[in-house]
Amino acid sequence: RIFVLGIGFFTLCFLMTSLGGQFSAKRLGDSPFTIRTEVMGALESRGVLRRMSDMLEMLMKRMDILARLENSTDFHKGDEARFPLDRFQPAAGLMERIQAIAQNVSDIAIKVDQILRNSILNGKAVEGRRDQCEVPRDPKYPDCAGKVEWMRARWTSDPCYAFFGVDGTECSFLIYLSEVEWFCPPLSWRNRTVALPSPSPLPRVQAAFQNDLAHLLELIGTGKESLSFMKKRIRHLAQQWLRAARRLEQKLKGRQRDQKHILIHIGFLTEESGDVFSPRVLKGGPLGEMVQWADILAALFLLGHSLRVTVSLKELQSHLGVPPGRGNCPLTSPLPFDLIYTDYHGLQQMKQHMGLSFKKYRCRVRVIDTFGTEPAYNHEEYATLRGYRTNWGYWNLQPTQFMTMFPHTPDNSFMGFVSEELNKTERQFIKSNKVSTMAVVYGKEASIWKGKEKFLAILNKYMEIHGTVYYETQRPPEVPAFVKNHGLLPQHEFQQLLRKAKLFIGFGFPYEGPAPLEAIANGCVFLQARFNPPHSSLNHEFFRGKPTSREVSSQHPYAEDFIGKPHVWTVDYNNSEEFEAAIKTIMRTQVDPYLPYEYTCEGMLERIHAYIQHQDFCTTSSPPLPPKAMSPAMQSLPSPLALSPNTTHLVWSPSASRDPHAWPPVDSLQVWVSETQHSCTETCRRRGLVCEPTFFRFLNKKEVFLQLSITCDSTEYEMNHLYPAVVENVHECYLQKEPLLFSCAGYNTKCRRLCPCRDYHKGQVALCRDCL
Repeated sequence: RIFVLGIGFFTLCFLMTSLGGQFSAKRLGDSPFTIRTEVMGALESRGVLRRMSDMLEMLMKRMDILARLENSTDFHKGDEARFPLDRFQPAAGLMERIQAIAQNVSDIAIKVDQILRNSILNGKAVEGRRDQCEVPRDPKYPDCAGKVEWMRARWTSDPCYAFFGVDGTECSFLIYLSEVEWFCPPLSWRNRTVALPSPSPLPRVQAAFQNDLAHLLELIGTGKESLSFMKKRIRHLAQQWLRAARRLEQKLKGRQRDQKHILIHIGFLTEESGDVFSPRVLKGGPLGEMVQWADILAALFLLGHSLRVTVSLKELQSHLGVPPGRGNCPLTSPLPFDLIYTDYHGLQQMKQHMGLSFKKYRCRVRVIDTFGTEPAYNHEEYATLRGYRTNWGYWNLQPTQFMTMFPHTPDNSFMGFVSEELNKTERQFIKSNKVSTMAVVYGKEASIWKGKEKFLAILNKYMEIHGTVYYETQRPPEVPAFVKNHGLLPQHEFQQLLRKAKLFIGFGFPYEGPAPLEAIANGCVFLQARFNPPHSSLNHEFFRGKPTSREVSSQHPYAEDFIGKPHVWTVDYNNSEEFEAAIKTIMRTQVDPYLPYEYTCEGMLERIHAYIQHQDFCTTSSPPLPPKAMSPAMQSLPSPLALSPNTTHLVWSPSASRDPHAWPPVDSLQVWVSETQHSCTETCRRRGLVCEPTFFRFLNKKEVFLQLSITCDSTEYEMNHLYPAVVENVHECYLQKEPLLFSCAGYNTKCRRLCPCRDYHKGQVALCRDCL
């Protein structure tokens, strides 16, 4: 009897839990990520209640039979007859409760049935219209019929369609395709409020420079070693950041700045992307990306913008308003962010979960991209046809939406990071305490030291060698015994080691990290290997698959090209005599600590401020039209360019009009013709300038060839990342057909390219002289 009562009680609990789950999943206040994706129809709802009522009634009958059997038997004779009667009183109470619940369920079933019947009666007219929907034939919506056909076959493939009310009827398809997506015209019978004139937008909140980083540390959150590393870095540099923010505020002289709502989604730290970085923070893993993200967070916050920080896919979905399902539907509401900073992992996650909204809002995305993405790899169709497609490219973004760690790819925007600045007292202390015979090796992982015994033996003849190689219990065998290995050091202790050392030496890897700049800023000379031939995606495994054909001539090209001697020495490590001579010269050379302005806190704040104020990829200028598509008036428009006084290149004509909102300002433009086998990046650099891809649209005209005295027997528009260009031996001129392919990168042996160059601030290559 107790066993049967227990079975009955747990059955009742199960039934009530099931019913509760059915109703609780329908509450309007539920998160879109917890709501059930099944749609319970009217008949199913009534059926569930009726089945529960029937089961409860059967349970009561069986318990009643057991009770009668108990009263009619003399099984209680003997010792068991002496059991107190109150042992079974709970069973009687349970019977009463089951009776009451059964009656309530029966009443609920009746009421639900009445509500559903009334709903059906009241909605007969609408249902009639729903059954009579026909696919409209509107030339303004050419894709409507095809989309409806797709919905008929696939609407159950993603629960998000049911979330938006699709139930398999023709009308539900049309409602969805006209009101959630935009492939079909609105239905006339839908209850739609008359469109009222939209009120004028409220004035934007003005951004104000922040003077405390405490709230930013709260926004970053906890739970990962990588987040702890970033927060420690922000705290360590806090005073430098705050001083830099005050200086920039004074420089801007109260200029009005709208506050932006910004989402920062660090995709490579999400569990879904593997998060290989966090476990390696304390084991010598690469920290460059986390250094850069910490600095980006600090800069955006100090500039006064409203931030949200996510390192999980669930948080990303919540902030974006992603409907439940597999990511085929648009967002549930307009995107609440003006800008989104993410990386390639985050970009992929957004595309998977935003549906059509990704295409609509991708102009607001900024992609932090260490090694850069060139236009040939970014344009999906072109990359596929010409063999440039990789795992990381083909996004069809504006190339300047990609933001790099170093200014190596002018087609992208240079984001950068910061290095610690020294005050006058610290600089003097370093100069007086340098040990001229002390060297520190760049490389925290033992694998970097493998095969470097020859270089280390030469270096050991002149200098005491220090390493910071991670190990747990035993010294790594790759590190020679004569090297003093400190193990993995905290950042401040590593800085102290650099402040004593004379030389910071790299062995070819890692590429383009922040450590060489930190060493140079602390008074070290950086010695690195020259690569011959240069490393690229064509000949080196590390770069294979990356969306760039850039040729890397040394371990740290920025240090080689933008800093150079006496702070940076780039030599052929395969030439022992050259290597040894460089060490001897470095020991005799006196250098002061040096940090380029663009890697100071103020330089990074200045650069990011300019990007936020001036870069707008959601209202881009119209693409160039082929001559046949131009009106005669458009074809006869004079070029705004004119020959420079020395007739070597073109500049913006003094008589031409200027768009006051153009950025960079057109006055900074210079047009040069490249040599064959020279990219526009190289052509501009050789003239002390930088290639500016936003100016290509002014060059993409036949008249420009004439102004430069270039003979064109024919002029064609084609899709090619080298155009505009001329093939001189046959006098064929080519203009760019696809604006996304305007590229500073790339060259061949036959073409001379038209290159848009501009000036720049010394120490701030991202900004022209009048760009701030």
